Amino acid sequence: MSLPSERTVSPQAPIFVVMNAGSGDIDAQKRETTIREILSQAGRPHRLWLVSDLCQLPATARQAVELALQQQGIVVAAGGDGTINTVAQAALDGGCLFGVLPQGTFNYFSRTHGIPLDTAEATKVLLHGLVRPVQVGLINDRLFLVNASLGLYPKLLENREAHKQKFGRTRLVAFLSALMTLLSPHRHLVLTLEEGGERQVMQTATLMVENNALQLEEVGLSEASAVQQGELAAIVVKAKGVLQMLSVVARAALGRLGQADTVSTFSFTSLTVRPLRQRRIKIATDGEVSWLIPPLVFRVAPRPLLLMVPMPETKGGAS
Repeated sequence: MSLPSERTVSPQAPIFVVMNAGSGDIDAQKRETTIREILSQAGRPHRLWLVSDLCQLPATARQAVELALQQQGIVVAAGGDGTINTVAQAALDGGCLFGVLPQGTFNYFSRTHGIPLDTAEATKVLLHGLVRPVQVGLINDRLFLVNASLGLYPKLLENREAHKQKFGRTRLVAFLSALMTLLSPHRHLVLTLEEGGERQVMQTATLMVENNALQLEEVGLSEASAVQQGELAAIVVKAKGVLQMLSVVARAALGRLGQADTVSTFSFTSLTVRPLRQRRIKIATDGEVSWLIPPLVFRVAPRPLLLMVPMPETKGGAS
């Protein structure tokens, strides 16, 4: 997919921020104050919604998009992967400009596009950045910015979220939770994959479809270049038993996943997946778990997301 070029934005474009309140988290309150102060000091028209009930997030995002379209403004997601995904969906559907104030753990989407993790610096990108059209993926009509998956990985995410709520939102908690899930019994899915007129049936512990070159590079998969050139990447994990699964995890951690005999990878622009004897299936999109009715069609979205990114000379990135 050929993407349009970058462009600047009117310095008076109003900014509409949809922020995850974090259930009264003190850090979230500090971030809110920082955002309001920087936008006010710059004299930029803005409105901020602080969403504490996440069930209201989609409706709030759509309201923000409607106002942004009316006033030629920017819709901004302030939160973790789930919040960013939900607001990005509304922005893509509406075709309006989109910004990110990242507050997640891994932040692959923000890091890929050089958006600072520091709230103050990321807010300044909204004031002085460029619009860059970026590729997004779809599973049926549901957007994903980083990845979408089925099988073991959605289960891992559910367990990780439960452990984070109990023990804290740290990388160590996420790692230990994932390890516990991998060591637990799990069954393989039987999937029919159709791509480019060809069909194959395979058993897999998990199928993951990637739209993020940075994540692919970190685990050592050559499909990172395909994603940069307008495709998606499929990762099929065929490992059976604890030892094989631990071997896959270890290779991924060392950046050598491409060397694993029990992992198959390929790139594509459209892939149809049919699970055997399942009327609905649990899927994960950018860390959020839900249910879909098969068949599942993974594809590159026909139009890009219009993302606010830093000017080249101010691009910060993450550590």
